[in-house]
Amino acid sequence: MASRDVREFENRFSDYDGSSKLVGANGQLNEPFYTRLKQGTLKLLSRFEEGFEDERNDHDYSVYTGTGGVAYLFMHLARTLFKDDPTKKEEYLNKALEMLEIGDQKLKGRRCTFLCGDAGILAQLAVLYFNLNKPEKSKKCLTRLESMCDRVCKDPSLPDEVLYGRSGYLYSLLYVQQELGQDKIKATTLNEVCSAIIASGQRLAKQERHTSPLMYMWHEKHYVGAAHGIVGILYMLLQAQSTPAVQSNLAAIERSIDFLLTQQFPSGNFHSSLENPTDKLVHWCHGASGAVYLMLKAYKVFGKDKYLTSALKCGELIWNKGLLRKGYGICHGVSGNAYAFLSLYKATDSHKYIYRAIKFAEWCLDYGKHGCRIPDTPFSLFEGMAGTVYFLVDVLVPGSSLFPAFEFKE
Repeated sequence: MASRDVREFENRFSDYDGSSKLVGANGQLNEPFYTRLKQGTLKLLSRFEEGFEDERNDHDYSVYTGTGGVAYLFMHLARTLFKDDPTKKEEYLNKALEMLEIGDQKLKGRRCTFLCGDAGILAQLAVLYFNLNKPEKSKKCLTRLESMCDRVCKDPSLPDEVLYGRSGYLYSLLYVQQELGQDKIKATTLNEVCSAIIASGQRLAKQERHTSPLMYMWHEKHYVGAAHGIVGILYMLLQAQSTPAVQSNLAAIERSIDFLLTQQFPSGNFHSSLENPTDKLVHWCHGASGAVYLMLKAYKVFGKDKYLTSALKCGELIWNKGLLRKGYGICHGVSGNAYAFLSLYKATDSHKYIYRAIKFAEWCLDYGKHGCRIPDTPFSLFEGMAGTVYFLVDVLVPGSSLFPAFEFKE
């Protein structure tokens, strides 16, 4: 029996031996992997849809655990797995629209982020209405989304992190730009949000006399990871690199990333918070699996090998420690860890990372057979089966993959 301290299953897969090309000229996996994974994905999708309908809760409209996340999956299915099947494509877009419109009726105006707040519903509706040729409805959603900017920037009680804070609102604006074009969001809105995030980080760093020019806290801790910490915040700022606020503070952002490099464990992992000295959590939300995205983006922006080296160290740790007993999800599970391999593949073109993603995907196809913990929301996007289906769909065409509601096209 495994010790309570052992958070992962032993990785018994052989590593890539370099003997075969895993991705074809069309960008999708070569056989036999493509057919096997696609068939397994369709089976898990069917299982997901049945379970989701049995446990559907329209009161939770969030992207993280609720119907907003399932709508996000269905929109993804429409443009990927079923893009050449008009009937299925329309079916999933209509399902997404129904859930988002119900969610829109329940918005409370209290939370501002994509993952856990109103912005996630409004941004998705803006995109979906536009794609369904309903431009006026799309425009109304965009107006409501941008109207949140003033409170986001001026509310002193609001944190800066991705799940509940300003960076999560920033993602919503960037998501709309990615899907519909930069002109759909006012440049001044984007710049105001970035300015507020940077000013907040500067204030805390100065107050604490920190060696990092930017520092952030959430719930009285200096969290490091992608969900609640500085990794996610800096990643979002670099995605808004064209804004004057980010341009004029690029040096401070780079020095803050350099501070994070000093916090990387010899294993390749990162602290969950600066207050926590233990090397334990290998998740997207806390640890190396989320840090990969920041380090790869820093490598692209600043062109320094140390950032790529950091990301590659993360990749080795995830291969060794990433088959988590906690489950199959994307926030703190195996699918989320495997997304790091897809990102490393896109950055390096090394088929070693495709192979590793395939092996983790094969493990996920045996969903529920490993004795993992069952999440509180078993069919949600970030904790449950919806996220695993999303990941499996992305593995089929790895060059187009994006960690949902976080990663951006380069």
